[in-house]
Amino acid sequence: MMRRAAIRRDTRETKITGVLTIEGRGAYEIATGIRFLDHMLELFARHGGFDLKLLADGDLDVDQHHTVEDVGIVLGQLFKKALGDRKGINRAGYFVLPMDETMAVVALDLGGRPALVYKDLVKVRLVGDLQAELLEDFFGGFVNHAGANLHAKVFYGRSSHHKIEAIFKCFARAMKFACSKDPSLKDQLPSTKGLL
Repeated sequence: MMRRAAIRRDTRETKITGVLTIEGRGAYEIATGIRFLDHMLELFARHGGFDLKLLADGDLDVDQHHTVEDVGIVLGQLFKKALGDRKGINRAGYFVLPMDETMAVVALDLGGRPALVYKDLVKVRLVGDLQAELLEDFFGGFVNHAGANLHAKVFYGRSSHHKIEAIFKCFARAMKFACSKDPSLKDQLPSTKGLL
């Protein structure tokens, strides 16, 4: 059974359409108006094996903040909707990745409780055309609307591009494992509480 979701989110600041297939082939159509963010979301789709469409029209004449955060919100809503009751999923996942001179890790839990710890070691204002500080807002939007704990950390590195790319590739692989179904769990909820 393919797990899919579609979301349309319209506010006075952004208009975003999102479509997700968890059991995809890494196909994507991404256009946020911020090319570096597009690139990171393209990496996320390809490395996670998700089919992802995200089209955003935001008030970039004001600032990138609303667009970046709202794209994170929509991505979180897509996963929450596509995962449904979450029965049979692995629930948690992590991935460690070397990206040339950079090393990063992402660990996450789709247990229903939002929490974020984010340390990317990026010290520049812009990476490509993206205001780098807004990535924490992106992941904050994601965790709050997906119902996820997410810890992302860059251990070391030189290139700001590599630091962020390593995080998104780790995010993709960790999500792929967390969303995947464990045949031994079948229809069980991955919690002793009986509720996620």
